Formats: sequence, structure tokens, C-alpha cells
Amino acid sequence: MSRAAALPRRRIAAAPGRHGGVFPPARVLLVLSLAVLGALLVAAMSGSAGLSPRVLLGEWPTPLAWQVWWQLRLPRLLLAALVGAMLAGSGAAMQGLFRNPLADPTLLGLASGAGLAVALWIVLFDGAAGSFGLYGQFLAGFLGALGVCVLVFALGQRQQGQEALFTLLLAGLAINTLAGAMGGVMAFIASDEQLRQLSLWGMGSLSHALWSATLGALLGIPPALWWLLRCARGLDLLQLGELTAHAAGLDAPRLKRRVIPATALGVGLCVALAGIIGFLGLLVPHCLRLWLGPGHRLLLPASMLGGALLLIVADTLARTLASPAEIPVGLLTSLLGGPYFLWLLLKRRVSC
Repeated sequence: MSRAAALPRRRIAAAPGRHGGVFPPARVLLVLSLAVLGALLVAAMSGSAGLSPRVLLGEWPTPLAWQVWWQLRLPRLLLAALVGAMLAGSGAAMQGLFRNPLADPTLLGLASGAGLAVALWIVLFDGAAGSFGLYGQFLAGFLGALGVCVLVFALGQRQQGQEALFTLLLAGLAINTLAGAMGGVMAFIASDEQLRQLSLWGMGSLSHALWSATLGALLGIPPALWWLLRCARGLDLLQLGELTAHAAGLDAPRLKRRVIPATALGVGLCVALAGIIGFLGLLVPHCLRLWLGPGHRLLLPASMLGGALLLIVADTLARTLASPAEIPVGLLTSLLGGPYFLWLLLKRRVSC
């Protein structure tokens, strides 16, 4: 091959976001990991009860500082990292599965379906005995997200191209509307305590993050994240189309059977634990896709780290901006994601 013929290949390999030329995968993941670690350290020291950095070295000035760190800060930080990673990772996986950059657990109704199932559990099975009440809430969220995911995927399979995009958005809008109406019915028949629980949970909040909830997240979310990471190569092949991917050796139905339950499990747990946190699954993977390219072997872990980073920062702001009161973290992510989504739609309309 001549030198002139080899030149275009080197240019393509060095293009931003393509094949790791400008952004090597190891460097990207290292930078994001360090950013997450730095955000965790800052968040651990921030709050209405500020802690000295010396506590990280085991120097506890008072017993109260130890209680604040162990009982409140640590489980909350772990839960924020897990929920953020799951929502962003599931958003990246859904965008790859649907071959649609606007796919998102919230926009497609997964979070609403899980939320409705959790609301039904809270109102109708509030008297569940023991710790089964908490894990029953997890199961309800998983089943609600799974049912919506299967329904939306079946609707999207009937359309192609631009029609598929509109079908998915309309299906998500219909599911969100129906779930909102049913949630209103649950709020109407709920007791005062249940109503307050539903209200705070519907806005998205980590204020009730204790070890009982965080342990549930530690048991359920990491396996779902690991399962999605195993699907990265298949999602890359699926971008070529199902026929081409099948010719390359991909079993597309098997890939869907892996991605859908893992996404439903993760999103259901996130909704059951932290409420509905909007736009995180759209904002993080979409921004990283524009920066790093469409390859899921880098996009999936980068989205998980980016989601953890964004939710840790948002939760820290929610705890400190109106201290000693707290702003629901779902409101902050919606204030950030809503304008970004409108900008995407306007940009798409101009380009058409």
C-alpha cells in the first residue's frame, strides 16, 4: 500500500472519539474514576454537619462525627454512586438496543412503570411485615420496569427509521401519562403518611438512604451493571442492523433477553430506592456518545462513571444549597436535563 493510500486511515484513526485515537479508553476511564473519587471526597465533607478531612484518616473529633459519617454520609454516597451509574448505564444500553440516541428509561416510561408499581405496593401493601416490605418494593419496581420495557420494545419493532422514533416517544408519553394518572389515584386513597412518602419519592430523593436500602442496592445493581457490560460487543454489532449483525454471528434475540431484564432490574431498584430521577439516563450517555463515539465497550463504562459523578454532585448540591433543608435531587437533574432535551429536539429539527 502506498503512503498516500495509508494517509486517510491514519486521519480516521486520529479523529476525535473514533477508535480511541484522541481519547484512549484507559485514559478516559481513569479521568472519570478520579473525578468520581474527588466528588466522593468533597461530598463526604459537605453538608449541614460539616466534617473535617481528618476523619478520612480515622481521626474522629466527636462520637457525633462518627455517627454522621457511618450512619448517614457513607450509605448515601454509595447509593448515589450506584443509582447514578445504573441510570446512565441503562440509558446507554437502551440507546444501543433501540438504535436510537433519544432512548432513555424515563422518556420510554420505564421509570414511570416502576414508579407506579412501587406506588401500588406502598399504598396497598403498607402493612407487609418485617423487612419483606422493603424487598417487596424492590420486586414491584423490577416487575413494573420489565413490563413497560417489553411493551415499548414490541411497539418499536413494528416501525422503522423516523417512524420508530415517534412511536417510541409517543409510547413513552402515553405510559408516563397513564402512570401519572394511576399514581394520582394512589395518592388520593393514601393515608397522610403514605402521601408524604409518595410525594418525596416521586420527586427523587436520597434523603432516606440508610444501610438497609444501600445494602439492597449493593446486592442488585452491581450484577445488573456487570451484565450490561458483557453486552457491549453485541450492542456494537447491533448498530449495523439485525441482519448484518446476524451474519456477523450475533444472536440478537438473546442479546435482547440479556439487556431488557438487566435494565429492568437496575431501573426498578433505582426507582424503588431513590424515586424518579429524570433525564440522567439521557443526558450522560448522549453527551459521552458525542465525545467518545458510539463504541459501547468504552461508552458503557464511561456512562456508568459519568452517571455516578453527576448524581453525587447533584445530591451534594441538593444537601447544601438550602441547608439545613434539602432539595429533591430529581428536581435538580430535571432542571439540567429538560433544557438539554429541548435543545436536542430543536437541533434535530434544524438539521432535518
